[in-house]
Amino acid sequence: MPKREGNYRLGITCAIATYILWGVFPLYWALLDNVDAFSILAQRIVWTLVFMCLLVGLFRRQAFVANCKRLWADKKRLGLVTLASLLISANWLIYIWAVNNNHVLDTSIGYYLNPLVSVLLGVLLFGEYLIMAKRISVGLAAIGIIVLAFHLGHVPWIALGLALSFGLYGAVKKKLFIDPFSSITIETLLVSPLALIYLCFVNPSSWGFYSAAHIETVALLMGTGVVTAIPLILFSFGANHLPLNILGFTQYISPTIAFLLAIFYFKEGLDLVQLGALCCIWAALVIFTVSERFITYRK
Repeated sequence: MPKREGNYRLGITCAIATYILWGVFPLYWALLDNVDAFSILAQRIVWTLVFMCLLVGLFRRQAFVANCKRLWADKKRLGLVTLASLLISANWLIYIWAVNNNHVLDTSIGYYLNPLVSVLLGVLLFGEYLIMAKRISVGLAAIGIIVLAFHLGHVPWIALGLALSFGLYGAVKKKLFIDPFSSITIETLLVSPLALIYLCFVNPSSWGFYSAAHIETVALLMGTGVVTAIPLILFSFGANHLPLNILGFTQYISPTIAFLLAIFYFKEGLDLVQLGALCCIWAALVIFTVSERFITYRK
């Protein structure tokens, strides 16, 4: 098998696996509905750090030490990675709270919006140019959000919060260029003091789950480190071996799975107005994706 074909197959396999895992995440977090969202987030940060330290110690020790030294010497980049860690923590918190409060459909809308938010941030933060097709797609998505806001009587903060936090996280990461093993470890390391302060002083009762009477909850909380890190690592392999247009297309797997789970598993309601707003967003994504593929083909 030619090396290039092998790399492509590895990339597409990792990308699809990543988005399938992210898509079924609501099923995992729903099992922890007896734990409050802040406690789950704090536990997730701590156990992700533990798991990543094990991986880095086994496979990436020298690269991790070198990256830490470079970050410490460059305070601007250290500030950026700190910002990235806060943004991804906010994203995790919104997502966990939404799932555990029966808003899986809103998470789906948020991640459908994410590529369009990333495009808008590219214009605002990096001066990127938008062709007419992409302007139309952003406009259609905006119409969908406005319709949702009027229908709900408030800003759809879950969807917008997820899209903005992850979009800004991606924008910050674009400036960092750190290998994923080191990046995930450093990001969780930076916010772990906040997580430990919450667990030890703000809500120490959350440790009460660590007993024989709550063995299933203990296993699920400890497993948050694995289910957080594995998709991120798989994503890094996919990103390294796939063209951006293919990687961008596979990202719709995750919100589609979440959408189907919201309707058919969690039994969340979907009225005609919400469906109309979603149709605007879906149309925006079709236009966006076709324009991306057209640009790649022309190049």
